[in-house]
Amino acid sequence: MRILIKNISRLYSPDVKGNFGDIIGLSKPQILIKDGMIEAVIADGDTPDSPGIDQVIDARGYCLLPGFIDAHTHPVFWQTRENEFIMRLQGKSYEQIAEAGGGIRNSARSFQKADKQAIKDLTRERIRLFFEYGTTTIEAKSGYGLTTRDEIKALEIISELNREQDLEMIPTFLGAHEVPDEYRTNREEYIRLLLDEMIPLVAERGLAKYCDVFCEKGVFTVDESREILTTADKFGMKARIHADELNPFGGAELAAEIGAKTADHLVQVSGEGIKLMARNNVIPMLLPVTTFFLRKDVYAPARKMIDAGCKISVATDFNPGSSMTQNMQLAWSVAALKMGLLPGELLWATTYIPALSLEIDHLAGTIETGKQADLILLDIPNLEYLPYHLGINHVKMTIKKGKIIVNMVGA
Repeated sequence: MRILIKNISRLYSPDVKGNFGDIIGLSKPQILIKDGMIEAVIADGDTPDSPGIDQVIDARGYCLLPGFIDAHTHPVFWQTRENEFIMRLQGKSYEQIAEAGGGIRNSARSFQKADKQAIKDLTRERIRLFFEYGTTTIEAKSGYGLTTRDEIKALEIISELNREQDLEMIPTFLGAHEVPDEYRTNREEYIRLLLDEMIPLVAERGLAKYCDVFCEKGVFTVDESREILTTADKFGMKARIHADELNPFGGAELAAEIGAKTADHLVQVSGEGIKLMARNNVIPMLLPVTTFFLRKDVYAPARKMIDAGCKISVATDFNPGSSMTQNMQLAWSVAALKMGLLPGELLWATTYIPALSLEIDHLAGTIETGKQADLILLDIPNLEYLPYHLGINHVKMTIKKGKIIVNMVGA
């Protein structure tokens, strides 16, 4: 199956041979796809040197980008938490709501009572929206089960949906998302459950590529997080870590110490943590929509991280409590306005760097010969326009492995 995309106004892709933020911008190229992979990127005016083109896609003057890669999401949950959103509007903080039994534990209670098939059907509907906003791959965390049975249930849903629909989901085990209600007075027992039962079972069943932990005041300490993540590593699950979101807590330093793939959030990261992440090639995973959604005034110091030599990534943190959106374009606008990130930096941060963090950079994240044809057409005159014209969906077509998933362009 050969597909030709023609009449592209402009192609934008990270220039991985250059510095962070450098982009390749080609005028009026054509893309040749064979069996879901990019066969050739053809310069303006050249004729495709390939017989038997089966389908032609007319891009109608739209711009072409790699599909977004959202490398921090929590898509498998049951009930939404708009009541907590209203509580924050009335002056309650995220921390106060959590201390009163809301937040993650609230989601866990409803998840544990819900039927697996019902959660799966709802998750299928939710993840469709990623495609509509131009995301072709996500990292998908468990974390709303908080029992062995229910964490397995969440990871099974991710595994099954990976086989049944087109959005590519990289699974992460997040049993250490919170200490559940029944272990609040005996947290050591829950940690033993994680170490001795959940992690070995998840690994035995091959349900997760990564293990994550919420390393934060009132959740899991640095020492507890280290033990959980190093144990998971022994079972073949590499580390990702929720770090320094609400307090300067040492999560970034721990990520550097154990060689985590990412340290995520980092709103309150220390200068030393930034240096150590840069030195140890930890990717900062920044979640600006979460900060915005929680009505916080301080954002992760993205520019300091870049200046220190970090290659940052930006994700939505899609979840029911603190970032209820699948829209990576919104993340672009908030990151630009609140963190001062430039369009070229945002392109890297939502395509190539998250691919690197998920170890799929040989397949995705740039528009190059030999990579998956994960592509999006956007109704924008240039890359700068994407974060500038905020609050709307610029995507006209989403293509995953050469298959048109979303089509608002027409035949």
